[in-house]
Amino acid sequence: MLKEKIVRVTRYNELKKLYEKYERLLIPSMLLFGVAVDFVTFRAIKISTAFALLGVYTIVAGAIIAFINAYDGERIKHQNLAPIKYLRLAAPLVVQFTFGALLSASLIFYWFSGTISVSWPFILIIAVLMASNEVLRHHYLKPTVQISVYFFILFSLSSLILPFVFNSISPWIFLLSGVLSLIVIYLYIRLLANSIPYIQRSKARIRFFVIAIFISMNAMYFLNVIPPIPLSLREAGVYHSVQRSGSGYIMQAEEESWLDWITPGQTMHLRQGDRLYVYTAVFAPADLDTKIYHRWEYYSKDEREWISGGRFSFSIIGGRENGYRGFSLKSNLTPGKWRVSVETERGQVLGRIRFAVEQVEERPDFKNLIR
Repeated sequence: MLKEKIVRVTRYNELKKLYEKYERLLIPSMLLFGVAVDFVTFRAIKISTAFALLGVYTIVAGAIIAFINAYDGERIKHQNLAPIKYLRLAAPLVVQFTFGALLSASLIFYWFSGTISVSWPFILIIAVLMASNEVLRHHYLKPTVQISVYFFILFSLSSLILPFVFNSISPWIFLLSGVLSLIVIYLYIRLLANSIPYIQRSKARIRFFVIAIFISMNAMYFLNVIPPIPLSLREAGVYHSVQRSGSGYIMQAEEESWLDWITPGQTMHLRQGDRLYVYTAVFAPADLDTKIYHRWEYYSKDEREWISGGRFSFSIIGGRENGYRGFSLKSNLTPGKWRVSVETERGQVLGRIRFAVEQVEERPDFKNLIR
């Protein structure tokens, strides 16, 4: 018996040393692995199944955080049992995996829709977590950091899921997401504080960071910094003509040389009085009925700012996989830089098309595109 115990202790110590040796590589690798699992699985499953999987990740993350703090606070009996010790050793990796999967969830829904302008905040979050991992490696086990990140995840996911549930992108849905997340995290903190003394001592600091995140998220939302989840821009382009043809659209685009194609920015050549069309396809959940706006703006060199050239709307009904299509048009455009923002009624930007207008005498060569 003594010999077996010595073998078990030796095996555990060797595994622990191996873990500590490669900790700097393992922790970011698990975060990246969580992101990779999302990219693979969410492309092949239904949205309802994806939400169920995210729910499992959320529960696991919360349970592991509670286990880590209970173990370190010596609230778990029989800590010398091998399964408990090994679970504690692997717990940080599980947290990183679930956090990586959960933080990348919203990114996945929009990355494959081609809307970088919507996805970049989530890319930034993951990049910051990866880049700052050397710092977080020493602080990640602190309850303040764990629970603050966990609350951010709860808020982010609820603001993604509830619009699908209620088929609405109303500000009240976002506020409801925040309130529900606050209730869940309040009960979670209270549960931990009642059983773990040092969580009780850190409760005021944890609540401060939770409230700060709550206020910051709402401020970004009402300042239109946060994109209008779950809408996403599937396709956008500027054309000389857009006409409805049966169930599709026929569009006239300018012929481009390979040099024009690789050069950043697009230049549209217009004769006096010519019209210009902006076409977009916006994805929305089934049964969601809302309006999409095109805000036309041109850059004034004299005033050094963007000047409004009109805001035009069309209704969309969700459910079409490739997005609900619509367009706006404008004539007599001032030569120079232009941009068209694809917005919700509140002014949240789904995407933006930039181009330049150059006045010419002869009509450029066109090619027909069918969408």
